[in-house]
Amino acid sequence: MTVDAVSAPSSIYTGSTSDPAARKQVLDGEVFLKLLVTQLTHQDPSSPMDTNEMISQTTQLAMMEQLTTLADNGTEAFALSMRQAATALIGQEASYKDADGKPVSGIVTKVSFDGPIPQVTIGDKTVALDAITGITSKTTPAASAPAAA
Repeated sequence: MTVDAVSAPSSIYTGSTSDPAARKQVLDGEVFLKLLVTQLTHQDPSSPMDTNEMISQTTQLAMMEQLTTLADNGTEAFALSMRQAATALIGQEASYKDADGKPVSGIVTKVSFDGPIPQVTIGDKTVALDAITGITSKTTPAASAPAAA
């Protein structure tokens, strides 16, 4: 009985019609599960995958996803903190350095959140929140209480 040689395929079908460079470049939970299912499907029945290794990999995936979520939450919290700080400046006297490096000060009249860094309007100039060098609280003199008769 003769056995025909098996030749390697000329290309590997990946199930995707998109350009390989445009495919997902990040290993996430979905990719991990696909790899795990493929590994389990093609494992040798006489030598199955070590369950401790599989549990370890699953735990590492869960930890990675939680760390990613934690980092995203930290970024959102920082952005919210910057917005709160900028809003608290309205009505306060703030100072910054102009293009020539000279200190300029004025009352903050407006805050804008259009960009990644809040912008405050001091006088007629718009300044990034992180360019402000000082804040002075505008205090009003306390009204004197009427004297008791």
